[in-house]
Amino acid sequence: MNTLHARLRGYGTFWQTMTPAVRGIILMCASTVAFSIMHGLVRFVSEVLPPFQIAFFRNLFGIAFLLPLLIRSRFSMLRTNRLGLHALRGVVNIAAMLMFFTALSISPIAKVTALSFAAPIFMAVLAVLVLGERFRIYRWLAILSGFVGMLIILRPGIIAIDLGAVLVTGSAVFWAVAMILIKILSRTESSLTIVAYMGIFLGGFSILPALWVWQPFGLQTLGWLVMIGLFGTLAQMALSQSLKETDPTALMPFDFLKLIWTALIGAWFFAEIPDIYTLIGAGLIFASGFFIALRERQSKVTVD
Repeated sequence: MNTLHARLRGYGTFWQTMTPAVRGIILMCASTVAFSIMHGLVRFVSEVLPPFQIAFFRNLFGIAFLLPLLIRSRFSMLRTNRLGLHALRGVVNIAAMLMFFTALSISPIAKVTALSFAAPIFMAVLAVLVLGERFRIYRWLAILSGFVGMLIILRPGIIAIDLGAVLVTGSAVFWAVAMILIKILSRTESSLTIVAYMGIFLGGFSILPALWVWQPFGLQTLGWLVMIGLFGTLAQMALSQSLKETDPTALMPFDFLKLIWTALIGAWFFAEIPDIYTLIGAGLIFASGFFIALRERQSKVTVD
């Protein structure tokens, strides 16, 4: 036991000797692995359970993992004067999640992941329209480039646009709206309060859709649902901590690893090989989002 404690202390010391940027990158890479595994599990379990039911259990176990933190803070993190805005964020977020999980159940997971990279592009549009941020030509050029990437993946008029592609694109729009709401909430709310209400409202709002399509299942399926909740929570925790360690623009390039992991999972477990158009389009979308984030950071530094 003493040897184990000594090793753990050694690992902790080694972790602290790393620079914040290195720790952030490691955590970001870990989050992409956890997210990709969760997406693969959602695709696997969707063969026996409806996506709405899977989303409910994802949120249920998310609340279960959050409960110790709530108890430890004596529920102080739930103090807020913006309950309505938290609820609106929950409505938008659950719409994004249900659409995304449904897309995972009917479309290749690499394609779903590729199109999900469009969320920052939609967010940039909403930041101008909703938050009144300044019009910047580089932003619109990057947005245009991102939409070209989407067109390369979807190829409307050349191939039929499947329902999964429509759903994941809609999910990216809703997630962009959710990010705008998070940005507004962060002006007055702590990150812990925002996360706590996300878990509560997502869990509550996912009950009725799950009951609408409820299917009985056995212990083995329950085990897979627990794993979805576990990897989803680990992914969120690693992502949140990575953003605390270093600047998001330093981490964004590593988010593209999700496409690599999901492509490998899709090929190995579901015999899904992403075509060249998906890879090219995903690269263009991701590069556009990264360029917007990088220029926004440079503009902020200049203003400051």
